This record gives sequence, structure tokens and C-alpha cells, in this order.
Amino acid sequence: MLNMIRHGSATDLPPLVIVHGLFGSARNWGVIAKRLSDRREVIAVDQRNHGDSPRSESHSYPDMAADIAEVIESLGGKADVLGHSMGGKAVMVLALTRPDLVNRAILADIAPVTYTHSQSGNIEAMRAVDLTQVEKRSEANDQLAAHISDPTLRSFFTQSLDLQNKRWKLNLDVLDAEMPKIIGFPQIDGQFDGPALFLSGANSDYVQAEHRPRIKELFPNAKFAKLPGCGHWLHAEKPREFEAAVRAFLDLTA
Repeated sequence: MLNMIRHGSATDLPPLVIVHGLFGSARNWGVIAKRLSDRREVIAVDQRNHGDSPRSESHSYPDMAADIAEVIESLGGKADVLGHSMGGKAVMVLALTRPDLVNRAILADIAPVTYTHSQSGNIEAMRAVDLTQVEKRSEANDQLAAHISDPTLRSFFTQSLDLQNKRWKLNLDVLDAEMPKIIGFPQIDGQFDGPALFLSGANSDYVQAEHRPRIKELFPNAKFAKLPGCGHWLHAEKPREFEAAVRAFLDLTA
């Protein structure tokens, strides 16, 4: 089963399961998960090939959805589920194929479409780091700077370093090989009739007006909201505003 970090304790409300995006981890969501756990149990997971979860040769959305289904079944069989980016696509596939497990879905800055921006360049940058020369995250950051100009992105990547064992907590080879599946979206004919919030960064281009008909086809009760002043990493750029939007949706549909 996926590695889980649990916050709070079970209440009469459904638990909230948080599913990170590509190169992320459960720990990235620690502050938001802890704050949201004041009213319900919150469980953040490491997806396959990330963090402390098992590694696999496959990184398809049906497989990721099955992983999350196993977690929800272990929690009692029904949960609210929040997913960002790749995690949001996994949550969509779960909701469409196992709607019995999903109470409400929150999809953070992602649509059920195929994108064109491969992340293989960032994988190459991480592969280029000579981990034998790394004792501190700052040293890995310095090496990454030769390939990645954005300091926030470099800091995010180094959170997935296992310094003690001098390895990445990311299965870079499989993520690279499976990149077409990650930026794609499987053909699914199901529908999720429950409440669904598509929450986007106002400065992001991941969820566009032309995506809405397909979203409504799959999620007929979808609602849309944008957080001003932030891009794709909306939960990191505007954490309090993101938390407030998630809380409002969960409370509104409780």
C-alpha cells in the first residue's frame, strides 16, 4: 500500500485524502493537511514511484487510481479526495471508475486532457546531479542551478533527496519512460455525479475555457474557481487562500 502520513483523528465527517503531483510527496502537503485536520482526519499519500511508497515499472493513471482506492478502502470505503496536477488526474480516474469510493473531489489546477509540456528535462537535470558529492541539500541545489534557473523549483526537487542513502526518492527512470502517460489522460466513458471542484491558479494555463465541455461531460456537477495571483503551484504560492477555498467547498457540500 502507498505510504501515508495521517493528520488528526477520525470524526463523523469523511476523511480527506490528499494526492500530490509529479515529483511531489505527502510531506509537501504537511502544513495544509495539518490545518485541514481540525475537523476531519486528513491523510496525505506518497504516490507510487515517489517518496516512501513502493516502486513500480508502471506509472499509469488506472494504476495510480487503484493505489488510492486501496487506501480509501483501508479507511472505511468513502473519502473526500484532493489531487494536484498529476495527482488530480489520478483522482479523476478514481472518481470515474470507482465513484462509490469518492464523496467529493477537488482537482487542483488540472483538466482531464492531454498536455504537451513534458517534464523529462527536469528529470535529466536531477539525473545530472552527482550525488556522491552531495552532503547537504544546498549542494544538490547548486548543481541543479546549472540546468534549472527557478530557485523555487530547485528547492522543491531537493525535498525528494535521500541524503543518507545518496539517492532520489523518485523513480526517475520509470517516470521518464512513462511521461507520455503522465501528460496524457486515458479514454474513460464513466461519469462522476458527485460534487467536484476544479480549483485553478488564475495565472495558470492548465485549465482553459475549451476544457470545460469535456470536464462537464465527465463531471456534470463540476464547479469552477480561480485563486487570484498564483499559477500552477497554487497551494504553495497561496497556501492560506487555497486552504480557505478547499474548506469552503467541503463545508458547503458537507
